[in-house]
Amino acid sequence: MKTLLKNCKIVNHDKTIEGNILIDGEIIASLEASDSEKADKVIDCKGHYTIPGIIDMHVHLRDPGFEYKEDIASGSHAAVAGGVTGICPMANTSPINDNNAITKFMIDKGKECGICDIFPIGAMTKRMAGEELTEMGDMTEAGAIGFSDDGLPVASAEVFRRAAEYASQFGSFVISHAEDKSLTGAGVINDGEIATITGLRSIPAESEEVMVARDILMAKLTGAHVHICHISSKGTLELIRWAKAQGINVTCEVTPHHFTLTERELLSYDTNYKMNPPLRSDADVEAMLDGLKKGDIDCIVTDHAPHHIDEKKVEFDLAMFGIIGLQTLLPLSLKLVERNIMSMNDLVRVMSYNPAKLIRKTDRGEIAEGKRADIVIIDENKEYVFDEKMNKSKSMNTPFLGKTLKGAALYTIKNGNVVFEFPV
Repeated sequence: MKTLLKNCKIVNHDKTIEGNILIDGEIIASLEASDSEKADKVIDCKGHYTIPGIIDMHVHLRDPGFEYKEDIASGSHAAVAGGVTGICPMANTSPINDNNAITKFMIDKGKECGICDIFPIGAMTKRMAGEELTEMGDMTEAGAIGFSDDGLPVASAEVFRRAAEYASQFGSFVISHAEDKSLTGAGVINDGEIATITGLRSIPAESEEVMVARDILMAKLTGAHVHICHISSKGTLELIRWAKAQGINVTCEVTPHHFTLTERELLSYDTNYKMNPPLRSDADVEAMLDGLKKGDIDCIVTDHAPHHIDEKKVEFDLAMFGIIGLQTLLPLSLKLVERNIMSMNDLVRVMSYNPAKLIRKTDRGEIAEGKRADIVIIDENKEYVFDEKMNKSKSMNTPFLGKTLKGAALYTIKNGNVVFEFPV
């Protein structure tokens, strides 16, 4: 089957061109097709941005074990509705993804759904207990693209060191959930003025920064690639900048909520603003924006964390951490372009190109001849209310539900097939 995308503004990480994209089967055949090219399907992109499919390196799909919150099918539908064609689910499922059987199960279930690639992140340690390393070679062979005990930081520096060394033997890497639990304690909100006003127990930024410093030093010691999850503080960014200046093999990611929202939202006591790391100060948000602007932050991810309504509609201290984010990723990130913080090319770099490189998928992340036809057509000016009907996730734990958003995926194309079209 051939598909022709006409009148495209083709945006890659390094350049923007205008052209017509001819897709032959699952592959991009040409960027210079004529308007009269014979094709089975023709889509007029009307000059809209046409970008490589987004890859979200940090999601929680709850499958297997917690399918009442989300499963691979519902997560895939939420992903493509947000222009995301590849997702990397963390290992905190039940049973935990700490062996090749669970890794294969997740990939196979994704293939059954058939609209979005599933690239599982395996557990770094068995049972995510922080003690005994998983069989990373077997899991890499099964399809795991990296290793993390996300949500349960590895407390032992020695175990983390050995995990980083072991993963590197298979051309893989470790992903650090940087949190010193002894500093976090029972905290639920950033340590600062808002914590004092609300009376909620606080989490100092140092709980993140202490572990970031440790894991940077482990990367320096081992030479292995260490990727830092969901950075949120100015101090963390300064540490990462230092590491990169030293030539240490460290990369990092940030979520839209950490460059969009501040701790002041917690004055409402709305548990949809409860997340880990917590929303932080204005200075921290400005630091995240500066890190994106200057290219110090490698990826934008969602940390998509679905929870049942009963797990959020409780006292603040008892509510689960996290929000869903697959369908709000694009509109919130497009604000960076609207505000001239990043160019559209830079946005593609941190949402498509860099993630593809980090997870070693060389056949995507760019719109180019011979690459996989994972493509998103965007209307950056499209305004709509993100409501329950539009939400594709099983869960609704997001502060953006019912809000007017700007910017949407008009079409999401996966392997040459249209898997999502924005509702008229």
